[in-house]
Amino acid sequence: MKEIELKYGCNPNQKPSRIYMEDGSELPVTVLNGRPGYINFLDAFNGWQLVKELKAATGLPAATSFKHVSPAGAAVGLPLTETLAKIYWVDDLGELSPLACAYARARGADRMSSFGDFIALSDVCDADTARLIKREVSDGVIAPGYTEEALEMLKAKKKGAYNVIQIEESYVPAPVEKKQVYGITFEQGRNELDIDGDLLSNIVTQNKEIPESALIDMKIALITLKYTQSNSVCFVKDGQAIGIGAGQQSRVHCTRLAGSKADNWFLRQSPRVLGLQFADGLGRADRDNAIDNYIGEDYMDVLADGAWERIFKVKPQVFTREEKRAWLDQMQDVTLGSDAFFPFADNIERAHKSGVKYIAQPGGSVRDDLVIECCDKYNMAMAFTGIRLFHH
Repeated sequence: MKEIELKYGCNPNQKPSRIYMEDGSELPVTVLNGRPGYINFLDAFNGWQLVKELKAATGLPAATSFKHVSPAGAAVGLPLTETLAKIYWVDDLGELSPLACAYARARGADRMSSFGDFIALSDVCDADTARLIKREVSDGVIAPGYTEEALEMLKAKKKGAYNVIQIEESYVPAPVEKKQVYGITFEQGRNELDIDGDLLSNIVTQNKEIPESALIDMKIALITLKYTQSNSVCFVKDGQAIGIGAGQQSRVHCTRLAGSKADNWFLRQSPRVLGLQFADGLGRADRDNAIDNYIGEDYMDVLADGAWERIFKVKPQVFTREEKRAWLDQMQDVTLGSDAFFPFADNIERAHKSGVKYIAQPGGSVRDDLVIECCDKYNMAMAFTGIRLFHH
């Protein structure tokens, strides 16, 4: 197929809309089910690049959950702990395949942001992954292939309207890319930067010990940032992004946003949250919303008389600020990546509150010495990559 006509562009009033190859060649994708839209394809193509690079960098199956052309989560296929399986609502599915684990992690990091996501998978979608996808609210998926059983399950989703896209794994885009803004054509070389160990070799802090697991997390952070709308900051732990701050004008606001998401991810693993007794029949999305309120500043929205009865079997105690801080103080060995340099040490101070131990950032600020000094204060190890990763 040389072009796909779309219902409309970013918004219903933006017509006509289509995707096609400018050189007249065949598109490298096939729509196996549904009718993907303009934003669906933007998410699909950005997400596919991300997971393809994650697998190349780590050797592990990878998945990402995209919303509005930025990842809400990204992960590689490491096994789930009992606690993670529970907070990701997959503890009833038994042992999952590595690819399904990757998507459970990508979807589970920030479940509220992932609601209605577009999924990208690095490997052929198997039945375990399709079974997980089928029961979540999602717009579609892109992968290099699907098993017969997986495709049958996905085609039945959304009353047969679920978007399923297959991409040619061997497709290589042209080295120069173009786009138009206000009728004016922009052209640039594709960002083909290889995120490898050499990029992480310039460790500028007193602490120069970065274990292999943290180097993998650094690669995950930087590859995720490569496809996240700038400014962007990414917190990673144990093979998955746990907090992504995207599209903020101020870098410290990126760090605060990503840090708050990472904190929520860890708070969801606390005994207080794991012990919540939800009302029978309450769906996963409603449970996610309730947890987000419960661990946040608006906890009375779910604990007030007349409200909690609809959500919980037993009224929970307030999760106090002091209790939350005590739990968060146990979060350790988190990795932080930034798509551009930190201009002030306030980013490091905020990162420290979320257990950050390892940092990868370009460097090059006139205040690099103060940022390094702040890292040394907390015995963090920081690598200067020398490479900016802006994405717009």
